[in-house]
Amino acid sequence: MAGHSHWAGIKHKKALIDNKRGKVWSKIAKALMVAAKMGGGDPDTNPRLRVPLADARAARMPKDNIERAIKKGTGELDGGDVEEVLYEGYGPNGVAIMCEIMTDNRNRTAPELRKLFEVHGGKLGSTGCVAYLFERKGLVVVPGDQTNEETLMDMAIEAGAEDVKQEGDNFEIVCEPDNYADLLQALEDAELEPTVKQVTRIPSSTVDLDADTSKKILKFMEALDDHDDVQNVSANFNIPDDVMATMAEEV
Repeated sequence: MAGHSHWAGIKHKKALIDNKRGKVWSKIAKALMVAAKMGGGDPDTNPRLRVPLADARAARMPKDNIERAIKKGTGELDGGDVEEVLYEGYGPNGVAIMCEIMTDNRNRTAPELRKLFEVHGGKLGSTGCVAYLFERKGLVVVPGDQTNEETLMDMAIEAGAEDVKQEGDNFEIVCEPDNYADLLQALEDAELEPTVKQVTRIPSSTVDLDADTSKKILKFMEALDDHDDVQNVSANFNIPDDVMATMAEEV
C-alpha cells in the first residue's frame, strides 16, 4: 500500500480523537471560509465549496458553525481573513511532503513549519520542488466486508469516480475533487461507511521505507497534522507489507 493509504488510515483514527476537542471542526471552518471567499457561499455555483461542506457533514459539524464560517468567507461577518498556502519539502530518506495550509498570518506559519521540518530531519523546500510528483484527488476507502467489487464499482463510477480497486481487505475509490461530494452522498445513500474519506494529493511514485524510517516519517506526519494551520499533509512514502508487519509486532 502507498503512503497516502497508510497515512489516510492513521489520520482517520486520529481525527476521531481530534474531533472531540473541536480540532477537526476548526480546520473545516477554515476550508469553508477560503472556499466561500474564492467562489461565493452557494455550493450550486461554487463546486469548491462542496468539498468542505461534505467534510463538515461527515464530521457532524453543527449547521450554525457551517453557516458562520461561510459568512465569514463571503464577508458577511468579520474574521474571514484566511488565505491558502502550499508548503513543500522533504522528510527523512528524501520523502516528498506537501502541506496544504490555511492561515491568517503566514509570517507566523512559515517559520513554525520550517522548524517542524528541521526538528524531524527534513527540510522545507522552494515552491514547486515536489508538487510535480502529486495529483489532487478525492480518496475514499470502504471496508471489503460492506459490499462487493462489482456493486461498488457500478455505484462509484455512476457517482463520478475514476477508479475502484481492491487493496487488501478494503476497496480504494479515487475521484476528481469536484465529484467528491457526490461520491460521499452515493455511499451514504447505499448505507456504506468509509473508513477514510478525504481530498488529498496522491503521489505518482513512491519511496520504500524500512521500519526505522517509517516510524520517523509517521511521527513527522502526525506533528505536521497537529499544527492548527495545516489542513492536509501528503507524502510519497510506501511502507512494504513486511515492514508494516514488523512494526505491528513491536506495538
